[in-house]
Amino acid sequence: MDKQLIDQVLTAYPVIKSGVSFSRFGSGHIHSTYRLQAGSSAYILQEFNDRVFKYPERISANLTVLYSHLKPGMLDFELPLPLQNKDGKMFTAIGERLFRIFPFVEGVTKDKVDDLSACRAAAAAFADFVVAFLAVDSDSMRDTIPDFHNLALRYEQFENSIRNPQVRITQEVEDLIGFYQSQRDLVDTYRQYKSSLPLRVTHNDTKINNLIYQEDLSRVNALIDLDTIMAGYVFYDFGDLVRTVACSEDESSLNWDSIQVDLGKYGALIAGFFQPLKDVLDRDEMGSLTYGGEMMTCIMGLRFLTDYLNGNVYYHISYENQNLHRSKNQRILLQSLRDHRPQIQQLVGDIMPTPKRMNT
Repeated sequence: MDKQLIDQVLTAYPVIKSGVSFSRFGSGHIHSTYRLQAGSSAYILQEFNDRVFKYPERISANLTVLYSHLKPGMLDFELPLPLQNKDGKMFTAIGERLFRIFPFVEGVTKDKVDDLSACRAAAAAFADFVVAFLAVDSDSMRDTIPDFHNLALRYEQFENSIRNPQVRITQEVEDLIGFYQSQRDLVDTYRQYKSSLPLRVTHNDTKINNLIYQEDLSRVNALIDLDTIMAGYVFYDFGDLVRTVACSEDESSLNWDSIQVDLGKYGALIAGFFQPLKDVLDRDEMGSLTYGGEMMTCIMGLRFLTDYLNGNVYYHISYENQNLHRSKNQRILLQSLRDHRPQIQQLVGDIMPTPKRMNT
């Protein structure tokens, strides 16, 4: 992005004075992101990728709901919502390109944390977000990515890909297909929860790098990447934390023998996430949370394998079998989560006075 284009964008934001310097910021793969420095004030400028997020107006509508509901002191960290431009809009169009600007929040982002207190702080921040917006009617939220975490739909897409694969079905692929076909019980449980649990305002992308920590990781300064905020089930948010934080390896790792659930980190996530919610959610909703770890791992394994069978048309890959390997990675984690259900239930029992039934 050149300075002329940035200056053009900034004409829509009179609050930002001239003489701005800018530099590329972060490692995100969806939006192009820059840090702007205007005197002593700093901002984040993003060019919005509407090929991935096809409904920017829905994002604006959802964030407007948050704007109207959020009051000072409701959260002990920042929720950096986009600045409104001179027309009162969150997006600024330059030709066919969309831009937005956020206040800059000092701190650090991490792709992985090993410190248990940092894991707990992350979980508590995402849980506090849920609590802050419990009073918001989920019907007022619009789907920014329809069926994003719909396990039943993702399983159906997986089955369709089996019928017409675009790759050769080796024994390795056949074994992986068989494993995910054996996970129908998780799909059945998803349908049961979908029919009985309330929808909440959820973040829906609770990766650790969607938080800004204080430099020493002792607290969370901000919760970011708000495009996926919409109506969802609370187990989505806990589940993606489990999948991405409480695993001994990241989702691209090929160290098959090293991939397993890290029970220390899982316990820290339970301690952080359950405490703010245990007195405001009912028994069934709290009991669904541990299911979320298995469900979100399963859904990502299905999506990776489906994309591989379809010829690698969705996820960016750096080698031909990467989606296959990602799916194998998630399979191993999912099996580890299932194998460790009794230990996980004990961790829940340490936090919850009344033991919750482990989902089967």
